[in-house]
Amino acid sequence: MGSASKQSNPTGPTGKQPKPGSKSAQQADRRARIAELRAVEQRRERRNKLLTIGISSALVLAMIGGGTWLALDAKDKNDKKKAAAAAAADAAQKAKDDAAKADIPGLQTFGKFTQNHVQTDVKYPQTPPVGGDHNPVWQTCMGNVYDKPVKNENAVHSLEHGAVWVTYNGKATPEDIKTLSDKVKATPYSLMSPYPDEQGTITLTAWSNQLIVDSASDPRIDTFFAKFVQGPQTLEQGASCSSGAM
Repeated sequence: MGSASKQSNPTGPTGKQPKPGSKSAQQADRRARIAELRAVEQRRERRNKLLTIGISSALVLAMIGGGTWLALDAKDKNDKKKAAAAAAADAAQKAKDDAAKADIPGLQTFGKFTQNHVQTDVKYPQTPPVGGDHNPVWQTCMGNVYDKPVKNENAVHSLEHGAVWVTYNGKATPEDIKTLSDKVKATPYSLMSPYPDEQGTITLTAWSNQLIVDSASDPRIDTFFAKFVQGPQTLEQGASCSSGAM
């Protein structure tokens, strides 16, 4: 009987329940509260961890999505720019092709000329000259506008490279000069200079071709540029128009 009684006692070695308010009861309550607080804290930590993971995942997805959108948007803009540039190039080429076939009223076309390089002055039959022997150094013609006359022999070399040479005398107005200057500056393989001795107010010259006009507003000027800047008359296609005489 004694042994059975000892086995059924759940209160510890003394077999007694701690009295309410006693030191052992207070310790038990404290342990219980600590355990409960730990459980609450663990649950909070789990919630915070899950929340952090969720927010981080959302941010990563947002960044991936945003980066993808930016990349696609940039590609789309770049494709549009390329398409626009290609369309502009095609339009310019078509205009050049159409101009090459077009007739220009008043255009003078001359025959073949010699192309020897010489160091001496050359007496040309046309004023300004349209071709012939010329100086070994071309006149720089990458849209260059000169405020003083240039040497015929250097300018003729530029014509051989496919340049258009715009000249004018004292009859040209300041408005004419400004309009022509702007056009030349925007056109590689062209040059412009005063030519006091020429007969016409404004003269446009390409190798073996020449047009005289009275005003910079003449529509034939645009056609002449489209037809002859690096046009079919060019004897040395691809030759430089930079780093020449200035």
